[in-house]
Amino acid sequence: MKETEGAQESKGAQGSQEPQEPQEPQESSEQERRLGDLERELTLLSRHFIASRGPRIGQSLDRSAYVLLTRLETGEPLTLKELAHTFQADVSTIHRQVNAMLRHGLVERVGDPAGGVARRFRPTPLGLERLEADRAISRAGAARLIAAAGWSGERTQQFLTLLVEFNHGIEELEGLAWVGAGGRAKDSSGTK
Repeated sequence: MKETEGAQESKGAQGSQEPQEPQEPQESSEQERRLGDLERELTLLSRHFIASRGPRIGQSLDRSAYVLLTRLETGEPLTLKELAHTFQADVSTIHRQVNAMLRHGLVERVGDPAGGVARRFRPTPLGLERLEADRAISRAGAARLIAAAGWSGERTQQFLTLLVEFNHGIEELEGLAWVGAGGRAKDSSGTK
């Protein structure tokens, strides 16, 4: 009888345990909170970074020229279609932006080294010079933000490493790695 009682006690103990609630609702709400925080912080980062550069005093490039030249400087010349794919824009939009850059002498057309029909574009020395001048203003703005945050060089590098990983993940997810440049553009440490 003792064995039976012991077996029943054991079964009773097991049977009386409440089924554990899945942690998904709590994890889900925690994930939602994190995603909401991330979205807000990225929005603020974008706003603060643009504002830190000031009212574009001294800068000569509009935003589209700055972004396109930044991409074109990283590798071989690209077609309008490759640029449109990289920036998830219509070819007609890229065509308008590149034509404006052509008129201002910031880019030039070159033939396809593989003998293809499509024209490719690369930055001119003037385009690279103006990009570097505007980039110096952007870097000064970034330096003001880092100083205001009170970050050390090590802390800044940690942030940069995470930001590079984050952007790389986005590019891979969307199949938008910097087309034609042998993959992702090099980060500040000179590695891919």
